[in-house]
This record gives sequence, C-alpha cells and structure tokens, in this order.
Amino acid sequence: MHRTKSGLRNAPPRRPDTRRTDTRRPADGPAARRRERERHPRYWFAERLLLTLSGQRPVHWMLGYALGPAYDQLTELAPGAPLRPEPPGGVTPVVRRCDEFRPRPGVIEAYARIASGDRLQALAFRLEHCPDLRWRCSAVELGGARRP
Repeated sequence: MHRTKSGLRNAPPRRPDTRRTDTRRPADGPAARRRERERHPRYWFAERLLLTLSGQRPVHWMLGYALGPAYDQLTELAPGAPLRPEPPGGVTPVVRRCDEFRPRPGVIEAYARIASGDRLQALAFRLEHCPDLRWRCSAVELGGARRP
C-alpha cells in the first residue's frame, strides 16, 4: 500500500497499462461498407426493389413503402421478375452502385446499376419524404423503358 497525505491508499499509483492494445477493428470491411450504404435511403430502396423485381420477395412486401402509382408499376413489373437470375439458378443480382439527384428538398431521384453475372441493368426510382417523415417510392423505371 502507498501512503498519501490523507492516509492509506488501497490502489497502486495510476499508470497507463502498456500491455493493452486497442482491440477495436477499423471499420473498413465489407460489413461496415454495407451498413454505411444502408444509411442512405437510395440504397435501402434499391435493395428492396431488387428483391421484389427479382422474385425473391412478393410485391405486397413493398406496400407500406410505395405510393399508389409506384405500387401499381411494381404490380405490373414483378410477376415477370425482370431482374431474376438468368439462366434459372444463375448468379443472384446485386446492387453495384446507386446514386441520386435531389431536384428539391424532400425528393430524391435515384438510379441503381443492377449486376447479375455479365448482365448489367438500370433501375431508376423516385423517393418522396412524406409528412410522416418516412421516405416512400413514388415512381419506378427499369432498363430505360418507362412502365405504365
């Protein structure tokens, strides 16, 4: 024990423990990049639209996230699963890149590049920030051809 002016101390004098190293790993791995991407509404919606248009999720899965016209577009597009892997059992499609343009506050016009093996397709969609403070999809276009 060490003596102090006020009497006895129960602990040794403070010193840094040089044996310990920082055990935190840098946030630059694939999981960290995926988490960072999902913070952006455009990536979040691109992933969900991809799952719906590739036949991995049913259309009604997007019901709370798509406004009327966009939901109607999805119900017309989804039965054909235009983003499904080709040939059946092929490489699962993924969102390669997604970017956005903000024409005015509360509106995002986004596009995504969807890759499936050697095939690359474009997916464009519009997001609107609704009064309940949630982003919702208001339009969907696939491969440059506007769908009614």
